[in-house]
Amino acid sequence: MKDLIILGAGGFGRELLQWVKDINRLEKKWQIKGFLDDNLKVLDGKKCDYGLLGKIQDWQPSENEEFALAIANPQVKENVTNLLKSRGGVFAEIIHPGAKICDFAEWGEGLVMYPGAVLNPNCQVGNFVTLLASAVPHDAVIGDFVTISSNCGLTRGVRIGKRAFLADHACVLPEHKIGEDAYVGMGSVVVRNVPAGKKVFGNPARVIDL
Repeated sequence: MKDLIILGAGGFGRELLQWVKDINRLEKKWQIKGFLDDNLKVLDGKKCDYGLLGKIQDWQPSENEEFALAIANPQVKENVTNLLKSRGGVFAEIIHPGAKICDFAEWGEGLVMYPGAVLNPNCQVGNFVTLLASAVPHDAVIGDFVTISSNCGLTRGVRIGKRAFLADHACVLPEHKIGEDAYVGMGSVVVRNVPAGKKVFGNPARVIDL
């Protein structure tokens, strides 16, 4: 049995811990060791049955360890992943029993799926994608390190570029594209393609420079 270390001990990390426990209740898959986080005070005042093992930046992976990625910021997620992989780190996929993967869906390394998350037929999901309680529609293509928050309304054939972030209740019309490093704000409705590196908000979604 592999040891599991959760990267990030904020709210996302504590939620992911619960999903790992749920998986273990069905099949004892990991020995949970605790968290890594560069903020050593992140658990102060929080009730939690696992503690911090140290900082991510200082950690040297061992042979029996796997990492669960509980970092929502796509750029930080990529940096942390590249750092630990360069040291030999191995990443687990965390797919909650309440998630669903349909036939002919494809996905990459380090996938995280919350309860209620769905991968629909013929979608293609890249490496280190974080999918909260939302569905990836049929024929969609999701790039590496993307984070899709809960209650997003993605539709047929959307294309989401690497390191894009979709906040809660974001909606994207069929066949539209979200560029790399783009940010789609909470409740936004994307009716035209979003350029790379841009932030959009509103209904219809418009580029806003913050």
